[in-house]
Amino acid sequence: MSARTSKPHEVVERALELSTADGCVVIADERSTANLRWAGNALTTNGVTRGRTLTVIATVDGREGTSSGVVSRSAVTAAELEPLVRAAEAAARGAAPAEDGRPLVTGVPQSPDFTDAPTETSSAVFADFAPALGESFARARAGGRELYGFANHELVSSYLGTSTGLRLRHDQPNGTLEVNAKSPDRTRSAWAGRSTRDFKDVDPAAMDAELAVRLGWARKRVELPAGRYETLLPPTAVADLLIYQMWSAAARDAAEGRTVFSKPGGGTRIGERLSELPLTLRSDPNEPGLECAPFVLAHSSGDDASVFDNGLPLKATDWIREGELRHLSTTRHSAGLTGLPVTPSIGNLVLDGGEDRSLEDMVASTRRGLLLTCLWYIREVDPATLLLTGLTRDGVYLVEDGEVVGEVNNFRFNESPVGLLGRATEAGRTEKTLPREWSDWFTRAAMPALRVPDFNMSSVSQGV
Repeated sequence: MSARTSKPHEVVERALELSTADGCVVIADERSTANLRWAGNALTTNGVTRGRTLTVIATVDGREGTSSGVVSRSAVTAAELEPLVRAAEAAARGAAPAEDGRPLVTGVPQSPDFTDAPTETSSAVFADFAPALGESFARARAGGRELYGFANHELVSSYLGTSTGLRLRHDQPNGTLEVNAKSPDRTRSAWAGRSTRDFKDVDPAAMDAELAVRLGWARKRVELPAGRYETLLPPTAVADLLIYQMWSAAARDAAEGRTVFSKPGGGTRIGERLSELPLTLRSDPNEPGLECAPFVLAHSSGDDASVFDNGLPLKATDWIREGELRHLSTTRHSAGLTGLPVTPSIGNLVLDGGEDRSLEDMVASTRRGLLLTCLWYIREVDPATLLLTGLTRDGVYLVEDGEVVGEVNNFRFNESPVGLLGRATEAGRTEKTLPREWSDWFTRAAMPALRVPDFNMSSVSQGV
């Protein structure tokens, strides 16, 4: 078996054969990427990469419990496979009993394509996109705009095998497109981003037209002070805030009194109403266009994941239903501690508001307020309230009497996404979006725009 010619499922099987631990989980991630980069209305670089990462999780039973050892390495050769397995076993034998230790998952039907070769991406994924992008360069050049950006497509085939007989496989495509338009003197900038599975549903011409409008708005500059403003948050900004909320929604942390979802006096806030709007925040492995792994793929244990849960089937989960908090994320271990159902994290996030108004419609009904483009540099200030701070970027616009009248300065904001859900007065149409801040870690999201009557712009920022 060589590193170049062995199939991922063969590597998984061989690692399981080599294991002498009481339990073993092996995950082979076969990753391929294709990308394009451009600047000043011209392509600058493109490339294709391929690689494999192997994760071995060994479990060892002892008198006081089960310990685990996890070792991950890239580009593992045949000669390095046994040392990798032994390293995981040594780590398990040298570790204290794992708090989240549970029997490995059993009884999940085998994936019918487990022994098939991995699916790979290539530059062919841009066959239709690249010519359309070239046409956008010509239009931008003629219109006095410079386009900069990056298109990336990744396909990861994950093979999961366990000593309890699981043989599961999932192929995850993931594409991101980001475009910046700048005026020739670089004093004006606008951004647009898209998330896609295959680059067949993205339209460079439409993105360029959107950016041209925003650059036009920026011809007039209005300086505003810090303060609370009625603000329209576009889907990308809503996604960035709610993804952070999701990452902070572990049931155990809430039950132990450490998060915004902790109930005063003990327990969690499950059952409480968080929004007067009929907002439903949910995840579903089978969500059309946002499909993700239908079983747990955990390369390490943490607040919302356990390596012992690998292979556990995932199902559609409502985190908030019609404004009411219904679930927090749990592993089998934390579910046992809190008495809550087993609801592991899932790789997508959707907010439904039950409305079909576009962001343009929401702008048209705004007497005076701010329209944001996106957020960045988001950081946590207070976990007890989930207070976040961050900056606006690439365009904050002033709306008066239903029309955008100019661009204003950027701001630093201080807000809690939970608080925003409680104060939002309107939600628009839910649509697929690319979270700008978290796109390196999480891209599968669909969100509406939200109207917040008193968004806290805590200070003026000099950022662009």
